[in-house]
This record gives sequence, structure tokens and C-alpha cells, in this order.
Amino acid sequence: MTLTPAKKIYFLSDFHLGAPDAGSSLQREKRIVQFLESIKNDAEQIFIVGDMFDFWFEYSTVVPRGYTRILGKLAELTDSGIRICFFVGNHDMWMRDYFQKELNIPVYFEPTTFECNGKKFYIGHGDGLGPGDKKYKFLKKIFRNPICQWLFGIIPPAIGMGIANYFSGKSRAAAGGEPERYLGESKEWLLIYSKEILRKEYYDYFIFGHRHLPLDILLNEKSHYINLGEWITYDSYAVFDGVNAELKYYTPQK
Repeated sequence: MTLTPAKKIYFLSDFHLGAPDAGSSLQREKRIVQFLESIKNDAEQIFIVGDMFDFWFEYSTVVPRGYTRILGKLAELTDSGIRICFFVGNHDMWMRDYFQKELNIPVYFEPTTFECNGKKFYIGHGDGLGPGDKKYKFLKKIFRNPICQWLFGIIPPAIGMGIANYFSGKSRAAAGGEPERYLGESKEWLLIYSKEILRKEYYDYFIFGHRHLPLDILLNEKSHYINLGEWITYDSYAVFDGVNAELKYYTPQK
């Protein structure tokens, strides 16, 4: 892929819409829609790198209520020719084909590589990667199992969504608490994972979400590990201008 002159690629993640309550989620949704509106003239591609929702499940004929503003904005952007790619996160892993059919947005379930202007990108949400977190990795296999998804899908939506919203309310996005802190190179699992991949194959940028902490760390002379942070506290994102990718922070317009 070659970036059109004066165009950019944007990366953002971890909106956790729905958490911690409807009111604050709606304000966050409006802020994100305002941001998407502000970049529509220079965005050639947008990567949404997981956890757009604090919970999402697509029944055969039912999708969760709400989120009309952001879904409408995404549809508007893809209709205008802007390419959008979505990576599922640990909170919205139960995607089916709604985004593909209704919004023309491809959905990725695993980390994927892209190349643009000679720069190589390794992109994924980040959950279950790197050492440790064995309990979650086991649960992820269960949640991603087609039989388990089918079993949840036969529960009436009113009951199923009630169960889901209960557990969603216990998520760190809903519960709040102490802000995330950098743990150091020996304990940052995604940083360790990036270094392991880099030993096998070169990438200019490793871009992940999940961590809820904006980070841009130089892995060697040229390769960067970028974590996109989140839109609850930081309103952080990354942008690639054809030469460099860097972290930025959005300030809403009054």
C-alpha cells in the first residue's frame, strides 16, 4: 500500500462504550464521533484496534441496543471511501458479520501485518499475547469456541445481555480505580512479545491496544512499540503520515 500524498492512517482503540454507565458512555461516544469527524478529510485508513465496546454479542438477528452515533459515523466514513479495519478485543470478541455486511468493515481476530510506504506494521489488540496471564488465555479459548458461542446465542437476548452487562460492570473500564502505570521492560508483556517477534522478523511498528496506557518505546534503532492507550482518560491515538507514526492526544472542540 502506498499512502496518497497529504493523507494519513489513524490508529485508536479501547473506547469501552457502555461502561461505566449509559450517561458517561454517551458523552464518550459523542467525543469519539467528533474526533472521527475531525479526521475525515485527511484519513485514508483507520484501524480500530479492539474493545470498541465494553461488551458486544451478535445474535443471528439481534445486535446490542445503542451506539447509533458511532455506527452511523463509521458507515458514513466507509461510504465516503475511507478504509476502516477492526480488530476484536477481549470485550468484543463475539463479532460475527454485522460489521462486514452493514458497515463494509473487515474484522480481524488475530494480529495481522500491513505494509505502507515501505514501513511494516504488526497490529493487534494485544490480549493473550506474551508471557503470563495463563488464566485469561484459557478463558479466551473457551469464549472463542464456536460451540460456546452457539450456546450463549440460544439464550434469549434479554437474559443473555443481562448476564453480559453484569460481568461488563465488573471490568476495569467500568470499575475505574488507580490509573495504569508503566511496569518496566521485564514486566510489560506486550513489549516482551514485540521483542520476541522482532528477533524473527523486522517490523517498523508494533501497534497494540488493551494495555490502557499510551506508550511509545524504541525497541532498537528503528523499531517502535506503540500502545494506543484508551478513550476513558487519555483520548489517545496514533497517526502515520507516510514517514513516521506517533502518539497524539485529542482535545475536543467546544
